Formats: sequence, structure tokens, C-alpha cells
Amino acid sequence: MNIQDLKLGGRYNNDDICNAFLCSPQGGMRRSQKTNTLVLVANHVKSIFDDRWNGNTMNYTGMGLKGEQSLDFMQNKTLSESNTNGVDIHFFEVFTEKVYTYQGQVLLSGKPFQEQQDDEDGNSRSVWIFPLTRTDNSTPIIPKIELDKTFEIKVKKASALSLDELKSRASKSQTKPGSRIATTTTYQRDPNVVNYTLKRANGMCELCEQPAPFNKRNGEPYLEVHHVEQLSNGGSDTIENAVALCPNCHRKMHSLGLQSDINKLSGTR
Repeated sequence: MNIQDLKLGGRYNNDDICNAFLCSPQGGMRRSQKTNTLVLVANHVKSIFDDRWNGNTMNYTGMGLKGEQSLDFMQNKTLSESNTNGVDIHFFEVFTEKVYTYQGQVLLSGKPFQEQQDDEDGNSRSVWIFPLTRTDNSTPIIPKIELDKTFEIKVKKASALSLDELKSRASKSQTKPGSRIATTTTYQRDPNVVNYTLKRANGMCELCEQPAPFNKRNGEPYLEVHHVEQLSNGGSDTIENAVALCPNCHRKMHSLGLQSDINKLSGTR
């Protein structure tokens, strides 16, 4: 594989990157003298760094896992001088372990700046942030499901921290969160199926068999229509596959998907 073979949004493994750029198989900043490139990887699954998009700008954290980062240290220096040293910068993101999404060639689009982040030992220190944009100034678009998965992984990791550790980290986080464009698949559901299912339930959740938790402004009981076999898994948008659930039971189905609940709902229509 050559660099020219890489496609924007393409998903590659580590060997593909090494073969294309002739670079090291490890690290988030991989310099290759043979191809005169610097490969940057934002690993949203494993990395301790707070790499984040703001519109079409990636705020990428520099090299150095412990202590204060230096702008003159190894690839931090390469990246900080990349607009004049002739090194091409290529950027990948990881949303699923060992899967690298190619986001194209990027440029240093602003002056590097410092902010506070914890190192791998949990100690606060200054890091260097490099503002990067694609060479065509476009904004990468990522499936929303990828972002949701990585967020859930980070939440799970953070759950192992103590209350004091969480408070300390939260107090250091950015008050204005990053933003990026994400895509999602929307299904064109039949309104007749929705209304039939709600009328059939007659204000009662078809899982817990309790009344709807509240009424809407028009006085109708608030229930949510759920597909027992989800549409994303090939389920049909039919009255046989639709049930009316209270918000708690609806979330329970999406979070747990217990077979006992599926069996119960399969017999309600």
C-alpha cells in the first residue's frame, strides 16, 4: 500500500499505516524519514490525551506522557515547524480498537498553545495543543454511532475513579466542549403503525404494565413506540413488531435487551 492509495474516511489497520508511510508501528506521532511524513493518531479509545474537534479544527495534544511537555521535544518540534520544514502531516483517528480512520493530510493552522491536562499518573501538567485543519479546509464527518461508542468507553473508564478524582478531573476540563459533524441513519417510519400501537396500549406500558408516567399537553398518555426487533437490525416497521413503552422501559430495552423482556413483548401484539 502507498500513501496515494489511502482514501478519506477509509478504515485501515496498523500494518497498512506502516507499509504506506514506512513509519514506526507505535505511538501517536510517527516520523518517517523515508517518506518525509509525520503520521498523527488521535486514539479516542486508549489515549489519555484530550484530542478534540472544534468545527473544522482538530486541537491535537503533543508528545509526552509524563511531566511538562516541551515544544522542542522530538515530534512536537517537527509538528510546530511543519509549515516550513517540508514534512507532510497525515492524520488518523481511532474510534474502534485497532481500526484507524484516515482523515487526510492536515496543516498546522494556528499557533500552538498550552493548556492543563493530567499525565498518565493523574498529575496535572502543561501540554501543547496543535490546531490542525485539513489541507482542503473541509470538516471530517463521522457516523454518530462511532462517537457514541467511544464516549461510552470513556465513561466506563472514568467510573473506576473515586469521587475526589472525578471532581478534580472535571474541574480541569474544557468549559466549552468540542464539536464535530456526525451522521446518523434515520428510518422513515409509518405514522399509522405508531398511532395504532399507542391506541392499542391504551395508556399502559406494554412491558411493566403500569400507566404512562405523565400526560402530554394535549392530555394523551406519554408512551414511546419501540420495535422489538430493532429497525437497524433488519426489524420490520409493522404493528406486529411495535410496542408502546414508558420511557424507563424503553431505555431498559435499549440498554439491556433482556431476552425475558423480548419474549414478553413478542407475545403482546
